Amino acid sequence: MKTISLPISELKPALTGLSKVINLKSGLPVLQHIKVERTTEGWIALTGTDLDSFATMRFEHPAEGPATAMLIPYDQLLQITKNCAKDEHIHIESTPDGPLIKFALADKFGESKVKPIPLEQFPQTPLIKADAFPLPPELRRSIHEAMDCASVDSSRYVLNGTFIDASNPKANYIVGTDGRHLYSANSFTLPLKNSVIIPNHKFLEWKEFNADGEWQLKVDDKSVQLSSRRWQFVSKQIEGNYPDWRAPIPNPTDAKTSIIIPPAKLEALIKLIQRMPCHDDEKHRTIGLAWSQGHLHLLGKDTTEEPWVRVPVPDVTGEGPEVTIFLDRRYLIKALEFGLNSISLTDPVAPLRFHSQGKQMIVMPLRQEAEHNQAPANPPPAPVVATIAPTAAEEQPQPPPPMQTPIKELAPSAGTTSPALTTDKPESKPALETALVQVESIKAGFREAINNLTKLGDSIRHAMREQKTSEKEVHNVRQTLRSLQSVRI
Repeated sequence: MKTISLPISELKPALTGLSKVINLKSGLPVLQHIKVERTTEGWIALTGTDLDSFATMRFEHPAEGPATAMLIPYDQLLQITKNCAKDEHIHIESTPDGPLIKFALADKFGESKVKPIPLEQFPQTPLIKADAFPLPPELRRSIHEAMDCASVDSSRYVLNGTFIDASNPKANYIVGTDGRHLYSANSFTLPLKNSVIIPNHKFLEWKEFNADGEWQLKVDDKSVQLSSRRWQFVSKQIEGNYPDWRAPIPNPTDAKTSIIIPPAKLEALIKLIQRMPCHDDEKHRTIGLAWSQGHLHLLGKDTTEEPWVRVPVPDVTGEGPEVTIFLDRRYLIKALEFGLNSISLTDPVAPLRFHSQGKQMIVMPLRQEAEHNQAPANPPPAPVVATIAPTAAEEQPQPPPPMQTPIKELAPSAGTTSPALTTDKPESKPALETALVQVESIKAGFREAINNLTKLGDSIRHAMREQKTSEKEVHNVRQTLRSLQSVRI
């Protein structure tokens, strides 16, 4: 009889991490189990998988006993663990009738039987034979920031990951984009022969994995492995060609206006942005940046019909012509949280570039319509967000310039929370200019239709991948049935 002893103090966090990989709704019962094993060296390890990703946790200290492995239902082990104290142990025994879980019950031991499943049904963790290399803290931080900018749209699966661009061996880039904003970081040199797309996974964001020491990276043609001191995460790479991410990045020399925010003021500015009024909270959460007479102002309003309220941003320096540009405040906050304190602007319809020390974020601006009482007889469509082109060959969407609305000036006043307000009257627009806006809006509609067709094609490819996965699961079930049919009593 072989027994594996598991300390509750280590088992509880292990189950938390494995829960981020295990698919408890899978049609294959074996995927609802974890593999508990003791290696020939005495190390105890727990492994969970969803077929595409594998997570393994190794316990702190080796234990005496022969090598053995058993499959235990995750839910059953979790329920028993919840009722145990941290200083207790549970014991898993291998018996002729299947695994048996023993746990402390007053001054005796309680037992919980496990329905046996052949160990051969559990998928094998991919073995990557390449050498592992460490990831510096700054590189790991860039990977997390790129993950935060990656797409979650399943129809654009190739964007659902962090791209390590190794096309230039001396200057690797970490890239993430969802088509509306793009993040990149450079100045890394990794021993990679080919570029890699690491799939975004909630396990990689888990704080315990990130606090478990230095990360090591292994890569082969199909899989990628990230490991820490006790944890190991192995996943399939995302297949496909990553879009030409450099295409939407504006040339730094084309920037006309440059704004610099002191790093010590970023946190205060983020709080100020979060308090700004927002008239389209359900859509883009629009906020404006206005550079005028050597000062930066934030623009916001509570409703569409109201004029913009200007709030000055203190301690900001810059140079260049006056410009007003609108964007999604979530991207603005994200850029500031990443420490990107320099802003380069070209014109109201060109992408914004946030940058600092080799890192940058490109954000597409938002188009603002005319005020409600100035709308033409045939108003153009609702505001749209231009998307970053997936390839260099695609035409970059160019929305029409923002139409000016009255702006209330919020003058700074020491010791007061009710600044004086002044209102500018809106200028009436000529009929030809209004017609031009409508033409540009129709053109934007055609571009949006092309983008939708592209998304449809991506959806079809994703459905084909899901079909292949289902066929693989059915094949595994058939193999299991054949092995059972060959058993003779």
